[in-house]
Amino acid sequence: MTKIGIGYDNDHEAYRVGQSIARSALQSGGIDHADMLIAFCSGHVDLGLFYDGLRSIVGGATPIIGGSSLGVITSNDLSYHGFPAAAAAIQSDSVRFTVASAGGMDQDEASAGEHMINGLELSTADKLLLLFYDSIRIPASPSSPPVLNSSAPLLHGVEEKLAGHVPIFGAGLMGDYNFAGTQQFCGFRADTQHAVGCMVAGDFFVYSTIMHGCIPLDGIYRKITKMREDVIYELDGQPVVPLINQLFGNSKWQEERPIISNLTIGVNHGDRFDKPRESHYVNRLITGVVDDGAGIGMFEADLSVGQEIQFMVRDNRMMLKSVRDNAPEILAKIKSEGRRPFFALYINCGGRTAEYSVTEEEEAAEIQKVMKEAGIPFLGFYSGVEIAPMMGRSRGLDWTGVLIIFAENM
Repeated sequence: MTKIGIGYDNDHEAYRVGQSIARSALQSGGIDHADMLIAFCSGHVDLGLFYDGLRSIVGGATPIIGGSSLGVITSNDLSYHGFPAAAAAIQSDSVRFTVASAGGMDQDEASAGEHMINGLELSTADKLLLLFYDSIRIPASPSSPPVLNSSAPLLHGVEEKLAGHVPIFGAGLMGDYNFAGTQQFCGFRADTQHAVGCMVAGDFFVYSTIMHGCIPLDGIYRKITKMREDVIYELDGQPVVPLINQLFGNSKWQEERPIISNLTIGVNHGDRFDKPRESHYVNRLITGVVDDGAGIGMFEADLSVGQEIQFMVRDNRMMLKSVRDNAPEILAKIKSEGRRPFFALYINCGGRTAEYSVTEEEEAAEIQKVMKEAGIPFLGFYSGVEIAPMMGRSRGLDWTGVLIIFAENM
């Protein structure tokens, strides 16, 4: 039997909030001992004190994963203002959790991933790996965008051993929209610049779906002709900043910090001659103009010279439609296969909030509504990068929502 309980609070007293949501999670789930606690809190909360508050309630034997977030979502609450925090407590005799972590993300992401996964023993009962890491390597300043850790080399390091053994889901964590530093829960301590992996094994099934929301700006493929690390300087031999000036008709976009809100770089992993399908695109956020206006910084350092990209724009109607279509559809699929969902985790890009997207509706509220009506214990959080399987392998994504549902046979 598996019991899940959810807790939520929003207050600046970090230690008390940690105690409050851990206690609520245990009580709401009827849990006497948690086998796992997944917890997130705003970067405005003292994460160390928050962790101590959680630990004072769940005891010393329960691993805790999670950490900094831009906001949290539960069946009854959705907040990215103030000091929001939430947690899911899990007690199960059929689901098992093993946690490993490794530091040095800011030195070598691939090495951190390799060391982390080497701390986990693989088995035939494994079903998925939850992978969290610090998105921020160097925080943003008033004059320059942040330097970010990249999911691509991290995933490469993990796959050196994992080799497709199980799907990888997870997130690059962020604590606020100013791109300040982040912290994580590494099982039995709080730390920074870490990769944290939680292998989930047992007698259950994993379902997932990805919510999108970007469309090609003009359908034109442009080739990267000059790039260094995470900075693009030229497309088709033309300086990229003047090119984007032409797209916008002005240079005001250069003043946006810490990301360019309405334009992304898209890579089509489908057939370029087919009608564009949102599920085939990986989008990369632009962190801003760098090097005195010579280039644009990317949220991930996984693009390369010679690669073809497209400019993408956010489509709020598509974002909402994607959620309204995909959330009920995945539940219908689970039901059709004779299974019962018992926990849902939603990893949502921080750019998809109503405030940031300038929409009247919260797209996460649609997920919230569907999960509440279905009676599924639900925890969500806002992230910097989302990780999920797409087009044959797990990838770091931007501007997406990733819904993961755990189910068991009826």
